[in-house]
Amino acid sequence: MSPESDILRAVSSAVLAVTRHLSVREVLQVIVRSAQQLLNARYAALGVPDEDGSFGEFVAEGITDKQWDAIGPLPRQHGMLGAMLREGVPVRLPDLPKDPRFEYWPKAHPVMHDFLGVPILDGEQVLGIIFLANKKVPGGFTEEDEKLLTMFAAHAALALTNARLYERGRELAMLEERNRMARELHDAVTQKLFSLRLTAQAANSLLQVQVDPARAAVELERVQRLAGEALAELRAVIVELRPAELDRHGLAETLRKHVRLLDRLQPCEVVFEGDELPAVPSEVEVAVLRVAQEALHNALRHSDAERVSVRLTHTSGKLVLVVRDEGVGFDDPGQGRGLGLVSMADRAEAVGGAVTVSSEPGKGTTVRMEVGV
Repeated sequence: MSPESDILRAVSSAVLAVTRHLSVREVLQVIVRSAQQLLNARYAALGVPDEDGSFGEFVAEGITDKQWDAIGPLPRQHGMLGAMLREGVPVRLPDLPKDPRFEYWPKAHPVMHDFLGVPILDGEQVLGIIFLANKKVPGGFTEEDEKLLTMFAAHAALALTNARLYERGRELAMLEERNRMARELHDAVTQKLFSLRLTAQAANSLLQVQVDPARAAVELERVQRLAGEALAELRAVIVELRPAELDRHGLAETLRKHVRLLDRLQPCEVVFEGDELPAVPSEVEVAVLRVAQEALHNALRHSDAERVSVRLTHTSGKLVLVVRDEGVGFDDPGQGRGLGLVSMADRAEAVGGAVTVSSEPGKGTTVRMEVGV
């Protein structure tokens, strides 16, 4: 089979990933894995730049999860990666570290020598870069390899663009659905709350004049029922209004991406550690994510910590979230309420879970949420 046929088959896999309604990240993984196999490389990666000097998406093959954790945050747009984004032309090198554009690797980064990278272009716009390193056969990457990868990148641009368009269309559909639900919420819940108010007033009047206690009890029971129905409708809407990222990436990956973003934007170190999770109910995912975001916001704003850690685990039928900072801490329970403890506790209780906060001056603060799944 010809190299061109191999490319078409590899690109077909990426296009099929889009038609199977997979996320942009999954399409990127298909592209990277196909390029690595196509050109027999030890390492392969693809980065999609963001507007903050880093990469919004970065996937790789040949590096284990343990190595990724040791390497640390996503790369910045510097060194060879930054040069490729600026110049928008292929780069083929026999020894990457000897090139003047190379700057450094993190300590745990694997050593790479022979290197081949090409931009993924949409016209003159650089959508991303795909690169290979350490060819598995002697001699490094050839001119023919460069032509093949360039051709592959051109087709990959179509797959990436289609995936983005699909996700954008999906987001617009979700927005339209949310607007529809907001209208329904206004009609249904407003009517129930209006009835609730009138019924409560009627019960209060009956109790004040003490003419019909039995009827007042009936009216109060109706108040409870209407309040329960209104609350149930609100909770159903909240579940439907779950963040789009949860649908695309799931709870663990959404939280990981949120932590990575904070780590890039904040002066302190923000790290995430997470287990493989079982299927988690939608309302639990939303509650855990919101509690994590609230706890992180508090830690980054108030703790003056140099390091904040987030851990998400599943053990003995329970999902456990722990957000810990090594900051100033506090010993005043009222301060904890001011930091949103009530809001976090309400979110947890709404899904059958619980939140605890422990803190000590000078020793930091730990927010822990547990919920059965």
